[in-house]
Amino acid sequence: MRYNRFIVILMIVSLAGSNCKNMNKTQKGAAIGGAGGAVIGGVIGKATGNTALGAIIGATVGGVTGAVIGRKMDKQAEEIKNEVPGAKVERVGEGIVVEFNNKILFGFDQSALGDQAKGSLNELITILNKYPETNIEIQGHTDNTGTGDYNQGLSERRAAAVATYLRNNNIKPSRITTKGFGESAPKYSNDTEDGRSQNRRVEFLITANEKMKEEAKKEAGN
Repeated sequence: MRYNRFIVILMIVSLAGSNCKNMNKTQKGAAIGGAGGAVIGGVIGKATGNTALGAIIGATVGGVTGAVIGRKMDKQAEEIKNEVPGAKVERVGEGIVVEFNNKILFGFDQSALGDQAKGSLNELITILNKYPETNIEIQGHTDNTGTGDYNQGLSERRAAAVATYLRNNNIKPSRITTKGFGESAPKYSNDTEDGRSQNRRVEFLITANEKMKEEAKKEAGN
């Protein structure tokens, strides 16, 4: 049993590195569900340096139910791509990752939202309110300029500022969680200014809540 789980984990880590291009949503969901999403989410997050990927896999249902959730997320992701300027949108497993870089949301070394940031977030909020059966994790990240302690605090303040804005604009607080990663999870190279600017980012992880999971389970059964 342990050997089989280890093999599945290795397989998923490999798939994560190649963006799972050769599997459809049902196959990916079944594989992830078989290994236990909560267990392998952290493994994949560390192995790939992608905290968003790890967190989404941690919330995975798997199997046919997961494929139903995936189809629902397809629709929401497409709306975000079409209607939210400046957002980088990626469908991952049974969830969605929406990335805003520092240039869009915050001034350099700032955690206060400007008018442009609020405009971009307003577009996203409109869509999030259309799909209330989802959870939203807001992750703050920085580059490696400055001390680790300072960057950790800055990432937490930025995630908190975004969360507060969402709550003040009719997103239920129960849907929202925040995490700050400081400089610990770069997605881009910190060796160039362009890479560092992209690492100064906030990511939204959109996953199914319990109500959506139950409805998807019923739909899959039918």
